[in-house]
Amino acid sequence: MAQVTAAAEGEQARYTYRLRVSSTARTLLMAEWDRCRWVWNECVAKSKQVHAWNQNRPEDTDKQTCGPAQLDKMLTEARARTPWLREGSSVPQQQIIRDFGRSRTKAQKDIREGVAQHRRAGMPTWKTKREALPTLNYTKRGFRLKDGRLHLAGGIVVAVVWSRELPAEPSSVRLYQDSLGHWYASFVVPAQVQPLSETGRVLGVDWGVKETATTTSDAHDLPHAQHGRKAQAKLTRYDRMVARRKTKKGKSGSKGYREAKTLRAKAHQKVARQREDTGRKWAKKVVRDHDALAVEDFKPKFLAKTTMARKAADAAIGATKQALIEMGRKHGRDIRLVHPAHTTMDCAQCGARAKHVLPLGERTYTCTACGVSRPRDKNSARVMLVRAGLNPAGAEGTRPPGALLQEAA
Repeated sequence: MAQVTAAAEGEQARYTYRLRVSSTARTLLMAEWDRCRWVWNECVAKSKQVHAWNQNRPEDTDKQTCGPAQLDKMLTEARARTPWLREGSSVPQQQIIRDFGRSRTKAQKDIREGVAQHRRAGMPTWKTKREALPTLNYTKRGFRLKDGRLHLAGGIVVAVVWSRELPAEPSSVRLYQDSLGHWYASFVVPAQVQPLSETGRVLGVDWGVKETATTTSDAHDLPHAQHGRKAQAKLTRYDRMVARRKTKKGKSGSKGYREAKTLRAKAHQKVARQREDTGRKWAKKVVRDHDALAVEDFKPKFLAKTTMARKAADAAIGATKQALIEMGRKHGRDIRLVHPAHTTMDCAQCGARAKHVLPLGERTYTCTACGVSRPRDKNSARVMLVRAGLNPAGAEGTRPPGALLQEAA
């Protein structure tokens, strides 16, 4: 089964396929991962060393840096003096330096913006042999496809389960192993837009916890599927099984412990795939039936600190929103992201704003200016259309006006 992650026209998409890995190929892949993991840990050590140096010399204007150029030089020197490192291909080793750089840049951005609580929180950490799952990234010069098989630099050959054809020549591929030990290959190809026929309809989407998605069309609302809640008894049972069989730190787990971890991983993977399947099927239906979508640019991360954390995580709002945006871009639909501020306080009929925030228990919105009364989430969904510059009449099947806003980034 291939998983497709689409992007906008001119961008890139990922096509993910299951791999059939022989024992020989698995040994070579794990050896390659050991080298890449060593390179990553060396990058972490270098980053910590540079940070400590700069912290102890705040008066120096000439600060040390730990950018890609310095790390590439470190890798070149390490390969020159380490035969074990030279036995592997330089392509995945160079790419893991790029991965480290992106991770470090993201962490530094979060620290500057105050997202991280601690000044070093979120920085890349060590990849341990027992915990880190293998992931290898190859650019075009590090792989090729021949006779339906994937040939990697270093003489590694794996069989790909071609559940669908690649639409174009891939520019890179990432191999990774999940918690169940299954291997996958994710190919990067140019994104291709597959336009659908016009319908003349528009849709506003409001995200929530009680209902995952409330829209301006009753037929396209997405109820909370509660996949995690239905599987909670089984998940709790496996959690307790793992806790009972867990060994002391530093000792290898027993066979029973490994079996319990596998059972738990399978149960969690089933729930994750159920959520993904529900979100993608709903997104496909919404995109097929509407030309333009006004989507609330909702970021559910803050819900993790509230009493609704478990239910919000089970709703998978972020993954469903991403699936909707990707599906819309794939099929050339007009996707407009709307800032969520005050969407529950504004009236979609007259635009008046309530003087106080509506409590969560109040599920009906009543405008004090024009007197209109409708369900709270339905009103918010229509507010999305108004803010996106779409005529709410288009939600009833009337073609919206031709004025376009900048496409959502």
